[in-house]
Amino acid sequence: MQINVTYIGTATVLLEIDGLRILTDPVFDPAGSARVYQVRPQVEFALYKQTPAALPASEIGAIDLVLLSHDDHYDNLDDAGRALLPNAGHVLTTESGRQRLQQQGATNVQGLAEWQSITVNTPQDLPLTITAVPAQHGPVELLPIIGEVIGFVLEYPAFEHGPIYISGDTVLFDGITAIAERYAIGTVFLHVGAAQFAPTGPTLFTFDATQAYQAAQLLKPQSLIPIHFDGWQHFSQGQAEIDQAFAGSDIQPRWLDLGVETKLTV
Repeated sequence: MQINVTYIGTATVLLEIDGLRILTDPVFDPAGSARVYQVRPQVEFALYKQTPAALPASEIGAIDLVLLSHDDHYDNLDDAGRALLPNAGHVLTTESGRQRLQQQGATNVQGLAEWQSITVNTPQDLPLTITAVPAQHGPVELLPIIGEVIGFVLEYPAFEHGPIYISGDTVLFDGITAIAERYAIGTVFLHVGAAQFAPTGPTLFTFDATQAYQAAQLLKPQSLIPIHFDGWQHFSQGQAEIDQAFAGSDIQPRWLDLGVETKLTV
């Protein structure tokens, strides 16, 4: 089957599956926006947005479901994205994110633990099963600071090539192997960009090009779509590095044009 996909920027993607409209990690604040996190005395992590979203939130239309890998980092949920959540039919995120968002007044949020699933019906009255899968947003020793993140696997009877996997912000770790062992992935939306910050030097907080290639060798998807690599100061790699890492591979990245609705065979 074919689905409609619109890449809006960062990790924000609009998926339309048989009439069900799904939005991932909504980020819509203007270029020049920033958020600074004071994690320890004299240690700051700063997120600076350099380019605007390809579409404003006002043009997105009605959203049935938001898949939010984590709520506590500005490049995955910003102020405009947060304002959009109450108007969505349902929001799925981490368990800790559910607690925070509900404390802020959101009533349509459900938290999922790793490997927990929820099933919703599309307008075609077919079941779409969404499972929270492991993600590790950086080195183990920093996880108490970084916080909880999940990815998502989407299974649907009409998918011809297998489930869709949305990685969330993660590095390569044992959880990626576990996902590959459980699912024959058809399409993967991979959060790349080699996110790095001055206080931690070369430490990676998302896939770099090499890790993205290694993940692809584990997952063996029919289609690999890189996202989460553009428009922010903390991304240290982009399309050129990814293409170089995949040169000669039987799996080639598919790059989506920003703001353009694309038909994707899944």
